[in-house]
Amino acid sequence: MATKCGKCGPGYPTPLEAMKGPREEIVYLPCIYRNTGIEAPDYLATVDIDPKSPQYCQVIHRLPMPHLKDELHHSGWNACSSCFGDSTKSRNKLVLPCLMSSRIYVVDVGSDPRAPKLHKVIEAEDIHAKCGLGYVHTSHCLASGEVMVSTLGDPKGNGKGGFVLLDGETFEVKGTWEQPGGAAPLGYDFWYQPRHNVMISTEWAAPNVFRDGFNPADVEAGLYGSHIHVWDWQRHEIVQTLPLQDGLIPLEVRFLHDPDTAQGFVGCALSSTIQHFYKNQGGSWSVEKVIQVPPKKVKGWLLPEMPSLITDILLSLDDRFLYFSNWLHGDLRQYDVSDPHRPRLTGQLFLGGSIVKGGPVQVLEDQELKSQPEPLVVKGKRVPGGPQMIQLSLDGKRLYVTTSLYSAWDKQFYPDLIREGSVMLQIDVDTIKGGLKLNPNFLVDFGKEPLGPALAHELRYPGGDCSSDIWL
Repeated sequence: MATKCGKCGPGYPTPLEAMKGPREEIVYLPCIYRNTGIEAPDYLATVDIDPKSPQYCQVIHRLPMPHLKDELHHSGWNACSSCFGDSTKSRNKLVLPCLMSSRIYVVDVGSDPRAPKLHKVIEAEDIHAKCGLGYVHTSHCLASGEVMVSTLGDPKGNGKGGFVLLDGETFEVKGTWEQPGGAAPLGYDFWYQPRHNVMISTEWAAPNVFRDGFNPADVEAGLYGSHIHVWDWQRHEIVQTLPLQDGLIPLEVRFLHDPDTAQGFVGCALSSTIQHFYKNQGGSWSVEKVIQVPPKKVKGWLLPEMPSLITDILLSLDDRFLYFSNWLHGDLRQYDVSDPHRPRLTGQLFLGGSIVKGGPVQVLEDQELKSQPEPLVVKGKRVPGGPQMIQLSLDGKRLYVTTSLYSAWDKQFYPDLIREGSVMLQIDVDTIKGGLKLNPNFLVDFGKEPLGPALAHELRYPGGDCSSDIWL
């Protein structure tokens, strides 16, 4: 705890106080076996990332789930900085929604942070019956003590962007957060900002559309998301739906951390744009494209033009830097967003990707690079895949990266990932001038897991981080 406080709950009083928090020592990552040919359950890996530890860069614990083919994906907490004022709350349970099975696992990380254990299984049937929802994705804790989980579909895999509400103590399914019949047509991620009575949600596609892979014809048919939804936080209903210019597949949404601010960013995967949303002078919400990563003309790939595919975005806790990953092009970027209307590129690093030299893809026309980047080799391992999920240390000086997106798309775009497993890398960040540099001594190789190569996904620190915690 950065603040000495006899009556404090979990997390930190402000984002800037959180930056003074302790250095991360372990990290939790879901590891996936669905679509890999390995008949084993997905599991939660605990990795030692303390440079002073003899187990540095090693998986020190694995918690297998009780079922096969869940597709663990993202994770969230039972309580975070949104409950800082409540001393009865503590951050001791990790919530693991399963993208494909629609189960939600609740994991006890409080009893022994280095050896998590399963606390509860919320079955899909319970969510189907009480909410009419399925395909669970993002989990955020609320100041009320409840946990809210976004969904991508109805129980049959049609599009339905609703929200499951869980009791934060018993983890019983309470019903939907939204008003009856008030779900968005598609769903994915969400973030809320109570001081402005607002929540924003995003859209991927109906689970039946993306489940088995990416089909370009589905884009032509208009089956992928291209809007963000603005919700009234108190009334639990959509008040605005904003169409995005060059905004196909808006995935991760991040408000600025400062709870007084009424703005944030959305990363649009297929259009490879960053969109800036903000409350306008009239009190409604507007959105503008502020970054465009140009596609590359290519030969030897699925399509004649390759998008960068922006898959994950993050904001540093001081709201100064925006980070995002281009999963197909293979680069990680840092932008100074001190002026959110005009982001400025301050760091870029290639970490694999689809256009490396010597690979199957030849770049014919490139608006950004003079030559194709070299393949990435870290500690003797040639890294398959491209940068995908990212997590920043509280002080903003270290960025952690994994390389798997979603098992069916991994298999389609990066077959090497299935054969060799994903990796976790660490990047050193210049927080003064900006800049990114690979730490050549850090590698967690999930290709060497006991049951075979695994696909590691989103990263969480036990004490919270800049993509889990919301300040009120």
